[in-house]
Amino acid sequence: MTTTPGTDVTSDRARLEANIEKIEALSQRLMEAISRRKPINPALNGPDPLLYGKAAHAYWQAWMNNPAKVFEQQVSYWGKALTHYLEAQTALAGGQLTPPQDTGPRDKRFSNPLWDSHPYFNFIKQQYLISAEAIHRSVDEIEELDPKEKKRLRYFARQIVDMMAPTNFFATNPDALQKALETEGESLVKGMENLVADLEANNGELVVRLADENAFKLGENIATAEGEVVYRNRMMELIQYKPTTEKVRETPIVLFPPWINKYYILDLKPQNSLIKYIVDQGYTLFVVSWVNADESYSDVGLEEYVEDGYLTAIQQVREICSTEQVNAVGYCIAGTTLGLTLSLLKQRGDSSVKSATFFTTLTDFSDQGEFTPFLQDDFVDGIEAEINASGILKSFIMSRTFSFLRSTDLIYTPAIRSYMMGETPPAFDLLYWNGDGANLPGKMTIQYLRGLCQQNLFSRGEFEMLGHKLDIADVDVPLMSIAAEGDHIAAWKDCYRGVQKMGSRSKTFVLSESGHIAGIVNPPSKNKYGYYLNPDLKLSAEDWQASAAFHDKQSWWPVWEAWLRKRSGKLVPARSPGDSVHPALCPAPGEYVRVKAA
Repeated sequence: MTTTPGTDVTSDRARLEANIEKIEALSQRLMEAISRRKPINPALNGPDPLLYGKAAHAYWQAWMNNPAKVFEQQVSYWGKALTHYLEAQTALAGGQLTPPQDTGPRDKRFSNPLWDSHPYFNFIKQQYLISAEAIHRSVDEIEELDPKEKKRLRYFARQIVDMMAPTNFFATNPDALQKALETEGESLVKGMENLVADLEANNGELVVRLADENAFKLGENIATAEGEVVYRNRMMELIQYKPTTEKVRETPIVLFPPWINKYYILDLKPQNSLIKYIVDQGYTLFVVSWVNADESYSDVGLEEYVEDGYLTAIQQVREICSTEQVNAVGYCIAGTTLGLTLSLLKQRGDSSVKSATFFTTLTDFSDQGEFTPFLQDDFVDGIEAEINASGILKSFIMSRTFSFLRSTDLIYTPAIRSYMMGETPPAFDLLYWNGDGANLPGKMTIQYLRGLCQQNLFSRGEFEMLGHKLDIADVDVPLMSIAAEGDHIAAWKDCYRGVQKMGSRSKTFVLSESGHIAGIVNPPSKNKYGYYLNPDLKLSAEDWQASAAFHDKQSWWPVWEAWLRKRSGKLVPARSPGDSVHPALCPAPGEYVRVKAA
């Protein structure tokens, strides 16, 4: 068969025009989806304008007091930008369609070879990086500004810089442009479909899907450890896992995961399931699965989490296993609340908890770390107003807050792939879990933000709850705390400082490599992340790490298991889930975990 010259070009152009028409049709759905958006309190979208006013005033003061320094900053920036522009102009005038030999610093956002080999894209990249450096330097050198406000200004400046990256715009993203040409615009159609679908699924709010939600089904290919729900109340389901050994340690374990997310981060798949690992080592394990709060939980506070969650779970586990004590584990905010519970038990003279383990847990909030931008009154006031209106803190607000701590990885890069490139989100279990969030009860959220994060009352021995003033020094059971070196949510030095203030005579602190999730979900079979161990907890955090023994590419799980074994009693016949008083209500992972956030 012969073809007329130009036929392919005409056909390609026709397909491109047809796809552009599809985009125009999708634009109508896009506008309809956006029109359904209910705007949240503007205080949650950025800092009080007063912050920028203070920064401008400080910059003006610097100009007046030391104009030479400010002028030097500007001249340095102008000089770099102008020199690069002249180099590009000279090359183009001489017919050299190549970038300069120095193509600029490496940045994973600019991995496409065109950023270095194509003069247009290289010019854009280098001008962006020069401008970004100038902004960061200007903020760093601002004086006469409160350190906390300077930290906030640095954070919001970084957000603006990240948002303005040329990769975030179609006309300056070579990957997106190439994909559109290769597919005759089909990638743009798919990208628009992905964007519209995300907006429609979230009532007009832009929440970027991080994973293919159709790729996972709870209990089938994720959260598959065998067990039964043996108790349920308004706050939680209590799951007892099926034993995999003939004998188990006498003292059972009850694990409290954070209620900000779902518990199955500890059971994504058998290869990296901490739940399966614990059971396989010969322990009777119970895990709490928290309810996903709706508006009817607006008046639920930390008191209900402690009484109807922690204390009730501990009591049910003791009854089922016929033991006087349990070993308790708390992860993140659940670890913080485990600390509150242990103080309460101490003051009540209750010794139900034999030992405590804390995963990435903050108990001393005197340094707010990377969360400083979100823990000042303007932002917390906005959260309180949102809670007063709806009764809960909606999951997407928390998710967005955490995502902006790593905006390039968790917002812009996924958005580029989904909306510009038209790619289907990956079938990645960790990202699926990350998108399966939970709403928070209004009263509890304010107690946590005001009383713990802002006022640091627990560390000061002044947190009032259930008729007691709870004190971190009351935490006197044998304990192990595991923190993560790269954790941007619970900074390890802050976790360490809290452990130092606890009253236990038997304390072990372990510092894992990696972050808030990978530092905990680090099975021995991966041989990926190591850990630091040092028995001297009187040292400063820096000195502790400097003199610690480092175990490269070794999981801390076996170290914890050996520590736990010494506190778990003799071997007894393995226990099947439940008993006559606690019949199995449904198989793991239970029902509460399946409820999606509002």
